Amino acid sequence: MQQSKIPRLEIEAFEQTNFQVPLLKVEPYLPEETYFSIKNRKDYPAKDYISPNRRNFYKLMHVTEGTGVLTIGLYQYLLGPGMMAFIHPDEIISWHSEGPNAEGHFCLIHPNFFDNTAHMLNLFRTYPYFQPEKAVIQLINDQSAQINQYFELIFREEQGTNEDKKQAIFLHLQLILLEAQRAGKNLADVGVSESYSYVHGFLALLESAFQIQNPSDLVKTKTAAGFADQLHVHPNYLNALVKNQTGKTLREHIQERMLYEAKVLLKHTDWDIQLISGALGFAEQASFTTFFHRKEKISPSIFRNSFVSAIHI
Repeated sequence: MQQSKIPRLEIEAFEQTNFQVPLLKVEPYLPEETYFSIKNRKDYPAKDYISPNRRNFYKLMHVTEGTGVLTIGLYQYLLGPGMMAFIHPDEIISWHSEGPNAEGHFCLIHPNFFDNTAHMLNLFRTYPYFQPEKAVIQLINDQSAQINQYFELIFREEQGTNEDKKQAIFLHLQLILLEAQRAGKNLADVGVSESYSYVHGFLALLESAFQIQNPSDLVKTKTAAGFADQLHVHPNYLNALVKNQTGKTLREHIQERMLYEAKVLLKHTDWDIQLISGALGFAEQASFTTFFHRKEKISPSIFRNSFVSAIHI
């Protein structure tokens, strides 16, 4: 089968025609209450955003109507009808819609959804299209219609009450991956500009600095100069690139990521606040409390208590 070429845009041309500063809103995926979610793109249109990694979800996206620009890692694609994207949890992604009438489906799948189903988890881990340079494929009409039908069946199963619906979802997911692999042809790698690669590099380093799994883990880098040094670039230059493409300075990004991690730890661990402040690199708990209060207008303890209270209402 002859493979259609998927159009791609260089990031600089893309900026000039599609964006005004701020270029993209940095928006991490918040912790989900479920390990599986499927949505209709018509009812849940994607916002323009750039998302650092640590989403913890595999994402499958099928487009039947509408167009948009998807950047996965350092590779960029112009998505349109009949295309499908495969996004690995560890990849930084960005999205910009190019118009209305978005239709199709997307689903988010946490690895824990495959609990006690090792062959499904292994299938996703080894599936060839969960790589930035191979992440988008073009389907012919019949293939796109078939995959759309599988997504519709998954959507109905997820909305239903059958006791075996998870097993049915697994079967339809396998059929989607099989149909896509039959259809897909790898495309020539196309990278983004150097300026975008620095923004990507900063966000990747920022995320990797906050991999806190236990109280002995410490945030590795907290300063703009520290991140710039890791990227072998002058802090002022890096700051200008990041500010131009996201509308925020390095310091603002670092503080926002610090606050996000603080909220996650307060919500999802039973560590005392002193342990949390230490893991985040604050010399004293009072400094952490001052930082948190300045950003959220409440203390860390009140934030934690309000969240716990809400759960039990």
